[in-house]
Amino acid sequence: MQINSRGANPLFDAVLPYFRDAVFWAPLYLFILVFIIANYGRKGWLWSLAFVCTVALADMTSARLIKEFVQRPRPCWDPEFYTNVRLLLKQCNHSFSFTSNHAANHIGIATFISVTLRPTFGKWIYLIYVWALFVCYAQIYVGVHYPLDILGGAGVGTLAGLLTAYIFNQKAGSFTLDK
Repeated sequence: MQINSRGANPLFDAVLPYFRDAVFWAPLYLFILVFIIANYGRKGWLWSLAFVCTVALADMTSARLIKEFVQRPRPCWDPEFYTNVRLLLKQCNHSFSFTSNHAANHIGIATFISVTLRPTFGKWIYLIYVWALFVCYAQIYVGVHYPLDILGGAGVGTLAGLLTAYIFNQKAGSFTLDK
């Protein structure tokens, strides 16, 4: 947990806990959905549906299948480890740790967006991964996930994003500026 302890600094202590909060990141995704619907009409609605399916698939796979099967305690609840954790949240969630739903969801979204919108936005589309990686890093930094939880969640998210992007691209075709 070097990230959680030795990598600590006052700026990250103040900022990174917000990356766990939907109030902080939901406006970005809402803006993206509204932008796509407003600019792409019917295809934008289909894209938005696929976006939501990506999150649902990543989240359910992580939370309902993997976490329930593995049942790994979070670092802040692990009886053999919690004294080594700097918890930057008011409380530690009692849910299991492996895999990280935040990582699965945000990496899934980033993958779906990058695959489906790259023809329109080019290499700039990969900035969405920078955002997702900040969210992932924050999970370790605030003390609620181990690094492998993030890697596992990122793997689930990548697969969910690739699957829904593939289905969208097969059914709706390439996503370009024309409607």
